[in-house]
Amino acid sequence: MQKVLAADDITQLIDGLARQMLAAGEVVGADPGRVVLVGIRRRGEIIAQRLAGILQQSLGFAVPVGALDITMYRDDIMGQRNIIIPIGTEMSFRIDDRIVLLVDDVLHTGRSVRAALDALVDFGRPKRIYLAVLVDRRGREYPISADFVGRAMAVGDDSRVRILLAPTDREDAAYVEEPIKGGSA
Repeated sequence: MQKVLAADDITQLIDGLARQMLAAGEVVGADPGRVVLVGIRRRGEIIAQRLAGILQQSLGFAVPVGALDITMYRDDIMGQRNIIIPIGTEMSFRIDDRIVLLVDDVLHTGRSVRAALDALVDFGRPKRIYLAVLVDRRGREYPISADFVGRAMAVGDDSRVRILLAPTDREDAAYVEEPIKGGSA
């Protein structure tokens, strides 16, 4: 495992995402209460909470934050060996006619985002959905792209980008895990 982002890097990337959001006219010009942040559980939720604090300082009003559990919307749930227990979605607001800033940690194939979009429409019809990701590692299987990107990374197809964020993890960092080479023939 190779460390590619340290805690300070993660902080700078989240600050950069907030600056990009503030530069988007529709986000800045929105009426208070019209913009909401929805983080894809687990780490997208943490990023969304941190973004909310930064946006509140700049906008002068609190941006509501929700957490979206996409477990039951994933297209690979039937192929899992382990039993997956949904955590649950927590949104104390409606998303109808609102600007939703959907937040995730890593954008790779687009499958998680597709699942999140399916889940979101079960909660209402937003005016617009923007996608913000901390890391875009490329390698799409779906025609999905992020509106706001912390950092784009060129990573091998078989590699994995792992984001760690406190308090869920022991530190704020990003690692690239390379596939194990070799093995028995």
